[in-house]
Amino acid sequence: MMSSVDTHEKAKVAEKASSIDLASPPEYTDVEGGQTRTLKRQLKNRHIAMISIGGVIGTGLFLGTASALQDGGPIGLLLGYAVVGTICYAVMVSLGEMVAYLPIPGGHIKLAERFVDPAFSFVMGWNYWYNWVIILPAELSAAAVLINYWNQSVNNAAWITICLVVTVVINMFGAGVYGECEFIFASIKVITITGLIILGIVLDLGGGPNHDRLGFRYWKNPGPFVQFNGIAGSKGQFLGWWAVMTQAAFSFIGTEIVAIAAGEAKNPRRNLPKAIKRVYVRILLFYIGGVIIIGLLVPSNNPDLNLRTSDAGKSPFVIAIKNAGIKGLPSVINAALLTSAWSAASSDLYTSSRALYGLAMVGNAPKIFTMISRKGLPYVSIIFCALFSCLAYMGINAGSGKVFGWFANMTSVAGLMTWFGIAVTYIRFYKGFKAQGFDRSKLPYASPLQPYAAWYAMVSCLVICFFSGWRVFLKGHWDHATFITNYLPLVLFPILYAGAKFWRRTPVVKPEEMDFISGLAEVEADSYDEPPPRNWVEKFWAWLM
Repeated sequence: MMSSVDTHEKAKVAEKASSIDLASPPEYTDVEGGQTRTLKRQLKNRHIAMISIGGVIGTGLFLGTASALQDGGPIGLLLGYAVVGTICYAVMVSLGEMVAYLPIPGGHIKLAERFVDPAFSFVMGWNYWYNWVIILPAELSAAAVLINYWNQSVNNAAWITICLVVTVVINMFGAGVYGECEFIFASIKVITITGLIILGIVLDLGGGPNHDRLGFRYWKNPGPFVQFNGIAGSKGQFLGWWAVMTQAAFSFIGTEIVAIAAGEAKNPRRNLPKAIKRVYVRILLFYIGGVIIIGLLVPSNNPDLNLRTSDAGKSPFVIAIKNAGIKGLPSVINAALLTSAWSAASSDLYTSSRALYGLAMVGNAPKIFTMISRKGLPYVSIIFCALFSCLAYMGINAGSGKVFGWFANMTSVAGLMTWFGIAVTYIRFYKGFKAQGFDRSKLPYASPLQPYAAWYAMVSCLVICFFSGWRVFLKGHWDHATFITNYLPLVLFPILYAGAKFWRRTPVVKPEEMDFISGLAEVEADSYDEPPPRNWVEKFWAWLM
């Protein structure tokens, strides 16, 4: 096991710790009636690995790519996902370096308080909570859209209610059960997307029942790019590509969930770096590979891709399999995609409840949300966050596909602002770590791309957010719902920060005064060497997980 610091570094840590008041209870501790209660580390290595993978694969890839292909065409779709994928990787290596060193409850929200200032932590926390509490009804709406493939006669309220009950029950059983369910759901997603990519290659080469060899047919007709809104030339193609960016962000948002899960992870010093290091493999394999196959199999002018007006709500993968003439398989794939929506909804509730708990622990939310059961479950936070899932019932009248689009916009921008905050926090972490004389090479995980990756992520996220709602400014395309859902999170971020600064009147933490010590002893105590693999099966499992 690689420790966070060597002997020389530990001497520095001990010296600094002596000047810090550690008499108060640990920041993740809840004391009720003289009994200490904490979040329990119940998430195993395989849970963390699958939570990390599951955060990458979701309804954004399976369903959201429909509108992205329609807007940008196959090349616009690929380029959009490739660019956002590089931003996602830059964020993850920044986040990974911090949470592998200090895997504390609250994740990047608590780290922002240490390395930036309490006001920034306040904004980060509420923005993150908003992001995940809003994405929950989005996933439930996506589930209703997918079920509509089989049956459109039953009111969507029934499907939303069933999925909601499953989500709440999983979370009320605690982190251990959530980890097991996510392991199963994520395994289904991995098998599904891998099988779809292989099947897509076979269908593209003419291996389907109709033996129609597609090749790059749809890259030629209707074309590699879509002329957005009929705008001719490179301008229309550029706008088509840019239209993909926000949707692509929605697909990638969620990879940072490992930071929130860090406080309940077993042996975090070993498991978290492994989960972070392999993010790029998942981005390349699942997303880049997936969108290439989608662009080959489905023409960008297919009417079923329009989730805003179509109640069929079919995934591009389902459309492709149906067009190839494979009977029965579309229903099997759609069922697998439905489990993806369940998985994502379960993760949304888990993350939003832990974010709210973290906010309450530092005084940024009512203290009632710090209440924990004897088994380490923040049940008040879970129940409160679950209430917001009722927003999914908006789809009963407006259409679940349209509601899914609204929530996707809101969560994309909020998620990008979370990434922006993570990048800012890392830049400050990097500066403070250097100022206090610590050696980054001794960290459990250190990326050679820093600090440039963090700066790239910070600037890119701001640019995408600023131009996220540009389409409403085109002539005849004004839509107040799209404008509000795109720019509300962006506007709230600086307003909340200014308000928190005025309220708290706390200065930005100086690099020399940053706290790299508190909670470190608990983390070291929870770290241990795992036994080496005994045979090739265990070696493969250790590599995979």
